[in-house]
Amino acid sequence: MNLVLNGMVLCATVLGSGMAFPQARKIVRTGRVEGVSAAWAGVSAALNAWWLVYGVSEGVWAVVPVSALSLILYVTIAVLIVRHVGRRGHSAVAGGAVALGAVPLPFLVAGGWQLAGTVVGLCYGLQLLPAVVEAFRASDLAGVAVGTWVIALVEAGLWLAYGLAVADPALVAGGASGVAMSALILARLLVVETRVRAIRVAVAM
Repeated sequence: MNLVLNGMVLCATVLGSGMAFPQARKIVRTGRVEGVSAAWAGVSAALNAWWLVYGVSEGVWAVVPVSALSLILYVTIAVLIVRHVGRRGHSAVAGGAVALGAVPLPFLVAGGWQLAGTVVGLCYGLQLLPAVVEAFRASDLAGVAVGTWVIALVEAGLWLAYGLAVADPALVAGGASGVAMSALILARLLVVETRVRAIRVAVAM
């Protein structure tokens, strides 16, 4: 059983550390940011910073590398978005980081890292919520990298399974909300792509 759990952690860590990479690469290569939420980048950077500190404080070492690398990637995405959309992007990034990134703080003060870690896990749904909202609001999703959300779905599923196995409420909360939000975005991408293809066929005819 320990071998299976260790394998799940290893896979989730590897996937999680590179989850944001396809999105960053797509923006760099195409210069397109349509459908990519600046607020998502901001809050993701803030919450990965929380995960990093939580992992170190509670000795959940499997969380540390994925959080550190993810933090770097989300900061990179945020910078790229701001460069492409200007002040509006800057405000959205800062707003997401401050508004949602500060949520665990009072729980840390009131109940310590165990409570704060659970709240950080629950905030994973909030972390992805701006991306879901933007994906359903925007008609053009040309900037969204499918690979990021496929990785997010698989990674969240692994952390959910691992969290259930070791009875870690923070990991269970984060994994469950991550699965739900990633699935919503992938479904939206599929709908938009199907619609675009149908329009192309109609025009060709």
